[in-house]
Amino acid sequence: MNHRPDPVVTTAQGAVRGLRQGDTTAFLNIPYAAAPRGAGRFAPPRPHEPWDGVRDATVPGPNAPQSERRLGRIDMSPYFGNGWSRGEDYLTVNVWAPAAVNGNSPVMVFVHGGAFVAGSTRSALYDGSAFARDGVVLVTLNYRLGIAGFLDLPGAPANRGLLDVVAALRWVKENITAFGGDPHNVTLFGQSAGATIVCGVLATPDATGLFRRAIVQSGSGLGAFTTEQAARVTRAAAESLGVEPHADAFADLPDERLVEAASHLTGIDLHTDTHHDPLIGLSPFSLVLDTQPAESVAAGLSADIDLLIGTTTEEGRLYLVPVDKYATSTAEDVDDAAARAHPNAARLVETYRTTRPEASYGELRSAIMGDALFGAGSWALAGAHAAHGRSATYAYEFAWRSPALDGQLGAAHAVELPFVFDLAWLPRLRGADALLGPDEPLAALAAGMHGTWVRFARTGNPGWDPYDTKRRSTMRMDAEWTQVDDPRSRERQAWR
Repeated sequence: MNHRPDPVVTTAQGAVRGLRQGDTTAFLNIPYAAAPRGAGRFAPPRPHEPWDGVRDATVPGPNAPQSERRLGRIDMSPYFGNGWSRGEDYLTVNVWAPAAVNGNSPVMVFVHGGAFVAGSTRSALYDGSAFARDGVVLVTLNYRLGIAGFLDLPGAPANRGLLDVVAALRWVKENITAFGGDPHNVTLFGQSAGATIVCGVLATPDATGLFRRAIVQSGSGLGAFTTEQAARVTRAAAESLGVEPHADAFADLPDERLVEAASHLTGIDLHTDTHHDPLIGLSPFSLVLDTQPAESVAAGLSADIDLLIGTTTEEGRLYLVPVDKYATSTAEDVDDAAARAHPNAARLVETYRTTRPEASYGELRSAIMGDALFGAGSWALAGAHAAHGRSATYAYEFAWRSPALDGQLGAAHAVELPFVFDLAWLPRLRGADALLGPDEPLAALAAGMHGTWVRFARTGNPGWDPYDTKRRSTMRMDAEWTQVDDPRSRERQAWR
């Protein structure tokens, strides 16, 4: 039997040796930017120094400094990973590619979620083998998190984690042909915080020309903090660390102290006279922008980018069910959720009570939270993009209900990811307290969703009618797929 050697690819910085896995190849832990050390943690990403010889790209590398993140009774380790794998040289990409290199394969670049404080390319859910199997070059990336990535510090550029993503896209543009990918057919996609970063990249002029399509999975085009809100987080972080709120004062602090301080910042009141907290208290970090991404897109940015955008049907349940706050929700909890999310809380609650007359308090609370975090910002971005009509907009809603946690988890935030990556069969996702629950997941749903993402990356058309500002056509994905026009019209209008 002939043994084919592991593949070697030459990038602009040097050669890398990956792993051959049947008809696909994998290259892990390739630097796209210099290690963010010391003061460099608060600087723009810089090019990585070239290396001599062939760099080993067969084992996972370090990830961004972070705390191990848990979520009550649900096992989210396949999503968040297992915490901090230490090492300074963590601004890296993983690349999965078809073994037959032709330079014409569509490229997909994925940005992980994790509330801007957790997650990495090491997470089990982000194995790109199925994409490579189906002719796509799949790239996942690490970016700076928490204080290093998103604390708005005087003396440092804002949104350093987003700048990392743009730097990774530049690396893709320069190097992906060597892995068989087409640098002129790049789809940027992300989920949760990663999807909100994708929204930010859509509103970043410096990213023009680096990608052709975008997929926003449960993100928000209205998810950025104002500078006033961000300054409150900065003051709290500086007080916690006992330093001045300036990049120079943070530069000498070890990563361990920054990670510890970040874990104590949740809960800061970010309401101002003009803005509510777009993350309703769930994270002290987000993008910091003077103009929300949806507003920038409405002004014409990324009008030439094809967009696929959607949410899950019951996003908010992930934040309630695993921590035993769903079934115990009260009318006061519903009112509080609305007050955190909207200036006219009473009208918002009345709308949801009217559209869901049989709903429990838990369902109402979950629905308002989910739309505050993801729904309203997704509708705003879809409408802004579709209004230009220069490129296509498509919308989806993932409605399959996970039977996890005695059937209460439902179509919660993040439940769609195993289907997108065609990994619903992973044992770690199965069980009463696992993301997909104890039952056999729908293989046809995984094949359908994964195939749709591949089709969109290849052609710009996922297979249903485009979204426009009148019909708002949306594909509802469950055991059966149904195209519906303007779903949840009254609830959507309540967020204007």
